[in-house]
Amino acid sequence: MNNIIKIANQDFSYKITKSKKGVIRLSISRDGSFRVSKPWFVSKRMVKDFLFKKSDWILDKFKNFVKEDFIKLNSENNQEYQKNKKKSLNFVRERVEMLNRFYKFKFNKISIRNQKTRWGSCSKKASLNFNYKIIFLPLDLADYIIIHELCHLKEFNHSPKFWNLVAIACPDFKERRKKLKNFSFNELK
Repeated sequence: MNNIIKIANQDFSYKITKSKKGVIRLSISRDGSFRVSKPWFVSKRMVKDFLFKKSDWILDKFKNFVKEDFIKLNSENNQEYQKNKKKSLNFVRERVEMLNRFYKFKFNKISIRNQKTRWGSCSKKASLNFNYKIIFLPLDLADYIIIHELCHLKEFNHSPKFWNLVAIACPDFKERRKKLKNFSFNELK
């Protein structure tokens, strides 16, 4: 659900997500949308107060976003996605088949998406979704993402049980996770 805040006579839409970290975080995407991550104990009122305190920063960031750039970026991104979608799907299917030999988990389908901030996800209906840019990653990092999502089929959380499952096929998952954080979605092609 999107929320609205008025800053300098302009309405800004934002999404609130929950965070396990004890701080409020604000992030703005290149498309101009923004998200606030907050711990459970922070109220919506506190989020609004936080946003008002950050209003100069928000306005400054939005000045840098020019509509024509968004259209161009989204158009190029969509062309890149269409060009690589089938190749990504074939790659992911092959790797899932190979990596799932460790687990033998059942899943419904595999989808390739043009996601802006996620490498992968697993739905409660046992569908595995992956960002098409996974094919541009080194194989060890692509495998880590696939293993991570496969393990969510059994443990739909990030508990110690989940990480123990990941470690079965990927004992160095902590190092791979660190390496993955260095890859930017917008620069990866």
